[in-house]
Amino acid sequence: MTRLARPGGSPPTPRSVDVARLAGVSQKTVSRVLNDEPYVSADMRRRVLDAAEELGYRRNQAARALASGRTRSIGVVTLGSALYGPASLLVGIERAVREVGYTLRVAATIEGDPGGIAGALASLLDQGVDGVVISEPIDEGVSLISVDVPVLVLGAPPNFAAPQVVTARVGARLLARAATEHLLELGHATVHHVAGPQRWYSTRDRLAGWREALRAHGADEPPVVEGDWSAASGYAAGRELAGDGTVTAVFAANDDMAIGLIRAQLEAGRRVPEDISVVGFDDIPVAAYVTPPLTTVRQPFDEVARQGLALLVHVIEKPDVELPPAADQPVELVVRASTAPPPPRPIPGRGRRAIPHAHGGPHGQPAGSEVPSTRP
Repeated sequence: MTRLARPGGSPPTPRSVDVARLAGVSQKTVSRVLNDEPYVSADMRRRVLDAAEELGYRRNQAARALASGRTRSIGVVTLGSALYGPASLLVGIERAVREVGYTLRVAATIEGDPGGIAGALASLLDQGVDGVVISEPIDEGVSLISVDVPVLVLGAPPNFAAPQVVTARVGARLLARAATEHLLELGHATVHHVAGPQRWYSTRDRLAGWREALRAHGADEPPVVEGDWSAASGYAAGRELAGDGTVTAVFAANDDMAIGLIRAQLEAGRRVPEDISVVGFDDIPVAAYVTPPLTTVRQPFDEVARQGLALLVHVIEKPDVELPPAADQPVELVVRASTAPPPPRPIPGRGRRAIPHAHGGPHGQPAGSEVPSTRP
């Protein structure tokens, strides 16, 4: 479309009356559509939105806030971290907020600052947000916080007094259980665990899922080795475990630690997966390209953010209407080449002989192939 401009000036700013004229409706109808009010036909709504897009019309947000009492903005409190999990969840939140037609305001916290969450919330509330997302993965020992807008809590326990508190969880416990059960079902007697820092809620969820799987299979629970999410801490854990030849399976609480652990095992002369199997958590982009390609579980960050934002927008816009039921999250295990059945026990008086796999990979696929498995 060609837009006319005043001589020597910028194109004229379109107004709601221009949208109404182009769409062939009244200004009142334009206002109803742009305010998402009911009782507007789908055809009329489409005509108004198409006309607004064609003209490049953007409603004045200050006027909209005065008219509706809402700013159509959502704030998110998140840990300022480059770690894959928190960063991926924030990206999912950003996408979901755009999809529901709101703007996003972000306030970051710093690990080890108990007052950071309250300060971040105060900053967002001062900006007039309609609701808040708490994507705070660490237990900072914060007492009850009171806010006057609806709150969506992702991952952390709901410790907020608000008009409405809704929750959405990634399902780390179920994913950890699936990772552990995969190793047990391959025939390993037990599964060792390299955990994340204990103050992280996700660490506790993954520990719980690991323990549930061991108990369900009647397997012994080995001592937990604690890491800090880094590959270096996984490497240190791998060196510690490499001295115990009875360790045949390890579930690491994230992929970075799993990769570091595999490096330590290989340096100690232990083959992966022939001597020891390793499962990670997250399915980071590099997981499919390390040697051997890493078996892991995949977190549905985008779907959790989308469902959570739908709940938050529901309680913002329809506070008196019952919440829709939450959908179950998929449990997705991605089987690659870092897991296999345990090595055969040596026969007394003979050395142990590795049994080669008939078709190259530990599961009868070419080495490094990926077999995604989705559990209900």
